[in-house]
Amino acid sequence: MSKRDFGWAIPIMRAGYAGRGVVYTVVAGFALYATLQGRQAEGTSGALAQLEGTNWGSLVLFLIFTGMIAYAVWRLVDAAYDLENYGSDGEAVIARLGMITTGLIHLAIGVLAFLLLFTDRGGDGAGSSTISEAVRAVFAVPAGVWIVGLGGVVTIGAGIYYVAKAIRETYRDHLRANRFTVNWNGLLKAGVLSQGVIVTLIGIFLTYAAYTADASQAGGVGDAFGWVRDQAYGQILMIATSLGLLCFGLFCFVNARHRIVPAAAGDDIETLAQRLRAKAR
Repeated sequence: MSKRDFGWAIPIMRAGYAGRGVVYTVVAGFALYATLQGRQAEGTSGALAQLEGTNWGSLVLFLIFTGMIAYAVWRLVDAAYDLENYGSDGEAVIARLGMITTGLIHLAIGVLAFLLLFTDRGGDGAGSSTISEAVRAVFAVPAGVWIVGLGGVVTIGAGIYYVAKAIRETYRDHLRANRFTVNWNGLLKAGVLSQGVIVTLIGIFLTYAAYTADASQAGGVGDAFGWVRDQAYGQILMIATSLGLLCFGLFCFVNARHRIVPAAAGDDIETLAQRLRAKAR
């Protein structure tokens, strides 16, 4: 297929990353506000549940619902057709499997937003208990503990991948070079790094739950926030984490506008990495 044949994927990609940006902005915004008020920060499901009581809650939930569906479709299409030219070697296969996994995770967030928006079954915001229940259900199937353990290890790997992506700044290879991406690169890097830390913590929780065969040890974003808050200088660390995730929300919005999809774009586009390397010379 020619490059132009995949032009239809660009609007889906833009909607998906924009929806993802809304999710992280909401979660991080509520977490920052709760921390400054001296309260425990909520995870993803808790933050979305809080939207129900706000004036713009229904609109935001609808945007999240449509955005998460679009992001899930984008990740699945991206993985199936290799729209970003990862290739077919071992590392590329892992990357494309990761796309499918993140697509399904964000699909679940979209379902949660749908339930909160259109039914009364969205839950009470207890994100950790929802994850624990899911892990408990997996434990009940043959080799369930091993499945959860493998999922935890894969999640840790994904978190480390994000951290490495931030440190090596490889995310710059996927963004167009322009005044905004060049000037705000520092915030983009902070966002990717913060996301990596949170994902790694969630993976550790899953792995420990499998190791102890105790589903209650599994946890999501809310539990990661709790762990950070329990450390020395916890409130300061939580403020930093919340600001970092706000930066990741910005990163998602920037991807919605400036991400390069090689299979649907020309070969003469200057990437952020190329522009910054040129400036460094």
